[in-house]
Amino acid sequence: MSIPPLRIGLFGIGLDAYWPQFAGLKERLEGYVGRVAGKLARPGVEIVNLGLVDNPERAYAAGHEFRRADVDLIFLHVTTYALSSTVLPVVLRAKVPVVILNLQPAPAIDYPNFNRMDDRTKMTGEWLAHCAACPVPEIANVFKRAGVRFHQVTGMLDDDPVCWKEVDAWVEAARVVAGMYGNRLGLMGHYYSGMLDIYSDTTLQCATFGTHIEILEVDALSALRREVTEAQVQARVAEFRDVFDVQADCAAADLAEAARTSVALDQLVAKHRLGSMAYFYSGTGVAENEATMASIILGTSLLTGRGVPVAGEYEVKNAQAMKIMDLLGVGGSFTEYYAMDYADDVVLMGHDGPGHIRVAEGKTKVRPLKVYHGKVGKGVSVEMSVKHGPVTLLSVIERGDGKLGLLCAEAESVPGPIMEIGNTNSRYRFACGAREFVTRWNAQGPAHHCAVGVGHVAHKLEKVGALLGLEVVRVV
Repeated sequence: MSIPPLRIGLFGIGLDAYWPQFAGLKERLEGYVGRVAGKLARPGVEIVNLGLVDNPERAYAAGHEFRRADVDLIFLHVTTYALSSTVLPVVLRAKVPVVILNLQPAPAIDYPNFNRMDDRTKMTGEWLAHCAACPVPEIANVFKRAGVRFHQVTGMLDDDPVCWKEVDAWVEAARVVAGMYGNRLGLMGHYYSGMLDIYSDTTLQCATFGTHIEILEVDALSALRREVTEAQVQARVAEFRDVFDVQADCAAADLAEAARTSVALDQLVAKHRLGSMAYFYSGTGVAENEATMASIILGTSLLTGRGVPVAGEYEVKNAQAMKIMDLLGVGGSFTEYYAMDYADDVVLMGHDGPGHIRVAEGKTKVRPLKVYHGKVGKGVSVEMSVKHGPVTLLSVIERGDGKLGLLCAEAESVPGPIMEIGNTNSRYRFACGAREFVTRWNAQGPAHHCAVGVGHVAHKLEKVGALLGLEVVRVV
């Protein structure tokens, strides 16, 4: 599924009464806006730069322009003092989240040279080129009273990595929100009976994230398997051996069954243009469907590694969490508590079924299993640990008040022994300690699954939540 470019709206603000009074001020401020546009530009991002908006008439026109351009996010660059009546019409009409950029062009005014200027009109013009902070309280006041949700970045136009890291995080968060909107989530099968925590209001998922949900039949996947040729099977087995570390005790017949299902899965995903998927099905009493589901793990792992994350056990909320993490470029592997290791103060986490092979520590192993615990069938499964180093956990939670929220935590994936049982399996160390982390995480009432990705990205997830209007809880 192709993702359209992120469209970012940008405008600067000023006051048209200043232009005839202070020669060169307007051009100088327009140069500031141009520099911001250059810093925002990157692959996959389209900048809609409206330049300086300096009076209410231009503000109303700008709001229409942003709306016609279908921007996903607006950066409001405060270049100097401007009237709030110059700002409000833009964002009211555009109806998208707004980030106020309170950016000063230098760390400080050069006071000695400033005070040596021989013309107080020129001095005032120079001051106005540095007074970005002046109208921000006025703008914030009006936004609050008008019910406009806004966010702020305060810093310098240049040589301020903290400031621009924050801006970059807003861009990445907006890219995630835009990617989730219209993402086609395939649901195949039904919930695992009795897992009350994972049952979810799918209409709420659509309304919150803009997701399209496609209901899929296991029978359709089984039908596609029948049409897979032996040549396709052998080619996919060869791909398995290239991508995975296939253990010597894996039966050729089991690998062939997994390959057949993998090819059929790719066709199913392409047919329905899926960007993510959740599944569970026993197939009991229908041998063909049982064989389909028993051979699905390698194919779903390949899909997850290609940016189509797949959650087992029909875990809709976790498919959403995995997609968010994947859109951030950090993975998003299906996981749950496996055990506590009090001796090493780590939590063991993993899951049976698909693993995110792009975030694995080394090659993902393929092992044979005589039984899939709690599920029907047997065959081959994947075993991996998430790359050692910083990681972030994310859970999409459904609260008792009927609203969704995001729950996240940062940790370290650390080396050490794991259970070699043909499942994903990692050791995570938390700053607050294993015992305290588990207590704090569980206190938020999440489902027992979550998504794990590489790197510390909680600050970006907080911005994703802010753009969506979701509460974000960060366990520390």
